[in-house]
Amino acid sequence: MHFELFEELIVVLALAIGIILLFRRFKLPGVLGFIIAGMIAGPHGLGWVAAVEEVEVLAEMGVIFLLFVIGMEFSLKKLASIGVTVFVGGTLQALLTTLFVTGVGRLLGLSLPAAVFTGFLITLSSTAIVLRILQEKGRMDSPFGRTSAAILIFQDILVVPMMLLTPMLAGKSKDIGHDLLLLAGKMLLLVAAVYIAGRFVVPRLLRTVSKGRNKELFLITIVVLCFAAAWGTSALGLSLALGAFFAGLIISETDQAYQATGIVQPFHELFMSFFFVSIGMLVDPALFADKPFTVLGLALTVVVVKIVATFLSVWVLRKPVQTALLTGLALFQVGEFSFVLAISGIASGLLTREHHQLFLAVSILTMGATPFALQYADDIVRRVFTVFLPRSVAERLDRMMRVRREEEKSDRRILKDHVVIIGFGLNGQNVARAAQSSKIRCAVIEEDPDLAALATSRGLHVVQGDATNDHVLEKAHVEQARVVVVAIADAEATRRIVSRVRSHTTAHLIVRTRYVREIDANLGLGANEVIPEEFETSIEIFHRVLRKYLVTEPQIQEITAHFRNAHYGPMRGAMAKSNTTGIAPDLLGMEIATIPVTLGRTRIVGHTLAQADLRGRFGVTVLAIRRQGRTLTHIEGTEKIRPDDLLYVLGTPDSVVRLNAALS
Repeated sequence: MHFELFEELIVVLALAIGIILLFRRFKLPGVLGFIIAGMIAGPHGLGWVAAVEEVEVLAEMGVIFLLFVIGMEFSLKKLASIGVTVFVGGTLQALLTTLFVTGVGRLLGLSLPAAVFTGFLITLSSTAIVLRILQEKGRMDSPFGRTSAAILIFQDILVVPMMLLTPMLAGKSKDIGHDLLLLAGKMLLLVAAVYIAGRFVVPRLLRTVSKGRNKELFLITIVVLCFAAAWGTSALGLSLALGAFFAGLIISETDQAYQATGIVQPFHELFMSFFFVSIGMLVDPALFADKPFTVLGLALTVVVVKIVATFLSVWVLRKPVQTALLTGLALFQVGEFSFVLAISGIASGLLTREHHQLFLAVSILTMGATPFALQYADDIVRRVFTVFLPRSVAERLDRMMRVRREEEKSDRRILKDHVVIIGFGLNGQNVARAAQSSKIRCAVIEEDPDLAALATSRGLHVVQGDATNDHVLEKAHVEQARVVVVAIADAEATRRIVSRVRSHTTAHLIVRTRYVREIDANLGLGANEVIPEEFETSIEIFHRVLRKYLVTEPQIQEITAHFRNAHYGPMRGAMAKSNTTGIAPDLLGMEIATIPVTLGRTRIVGHTLAQADLRGRFGVTVLAIRRQGRTLTHIEGTEKIRPDDLLYVLGTPDSVVRLNAALS
């Protein structure tokens, strides 16, 4: 261990923490915080870091993990679903931006290869910054949000061919035709390797590894696959990052993709922080003071070029002018992948150190301006762009392209108001079967490949992985669930899952445990209800005993409700004492139930609610009545209870059971 590097990393990361906390107050992206930390601590700043080369090695690891994660999140099905927006819009945006920047570069005296390469750098926008801001502002499902995301996906993929073309653009090739054929051969070899590994080797390997439920073994396997692929492409004379991308692409088609992404994500974020710090160390802060007008002028040129290029690309897709302008405003910055590509440009001689400094300065300014531009995007379009593009002109342009009006909409495929079942053993299967029979949507989280396959065969939305993994929980849309059921046997794992689930959602959390003694711990971690198997087993036993003594079913149900209330009542009392939700403590022991009306006692069916006096006799309150396909919510005392009604009532579990017995 190089203690000098160790000390310097502590200093830089501690500085980054302080800067990012400050940036959060002003809603600036964390990426800039790491870059500024590198600028301050680097050789051009205060000189606190001398081991720049060692930091760059860690940064290289960050690039590998970045491409690896992009590959795992890349899906051919997802790409096909976005379709024409990706290929047509993304290609047009890249071509127009590169063309415009090449022209400006030539006017500024750059050689043609250097100008084209600069166009490559400027083309790429920041996926990390833009998508995070759109998500925070709830604009991902807006027309311009969906269009921006589609173009960003295409740009992320475009980095790979750009990296391959850079050496040829630099004139490193003596025979371009021969080198293109050689490159095509290498790519065909890679595609064949990806197909074989993705179809026959990796799925079986990950399935075998995941069966053991050994997290350390799974982590090592994923990292080895990433580094082995990176080494393989490096041996072919291609970049390490390209191999990592293909490794991620292979894993993305396996059932373990979500689990793998969640495991690698912390490493990716850690090493990417080193990458951005290393970029900051390359920046000379004096440049902003020495050439302020040059930096600002170039930054404004980049912003204008990218907005115009993106506007034209989106407008050609028959999107409204406003959507095209908002998309241009979202994608005007230079992205993090441009930093990766710039390193290749320096090595190839396409980018001089001086031009690299200018590029970094411009990139930092455009990235820093992005949050503010998106914050006031609608106002900017309305007040600024209308000066150059009046409303009447915009309307004529829309009519010219016969644009298709779009509305903000959410993706219907995203699960909402569903039940998430964690663990697909016998208990989980029974819960899923009951939910499906009641037409309630389900998502299943299961680590065992065989059980996950079983859930998939039953038509359920399945996420294979560990439920303590945040990425796995997100893919099950746990934050939008109404109920989460934890139905696994491991007591320690259950507690960890309850803690992670509660940090994501306020959904009603029901936990299955084996023993009564495990109730308090799970309640303390945020569970709403804990069902111990040993207690429920004892109830089933006496239920069957009483049947043998010919006790009537309503009596048995009443006794069962009494026992359950006596057992779970103290639990509800404990919850009431620690109630921080603002709900009246008395209501925490109540539940809402649906009771069908058949015949029942003559004092209920056919009588008004006032005559039946359900509150006085049973202790329940009628909230609504479902009758002949209609729901009556404004209930008066004169409303009659009729056969085939469904009563939605509020009461304690035993009072609900007694009323149900009276109506059945």
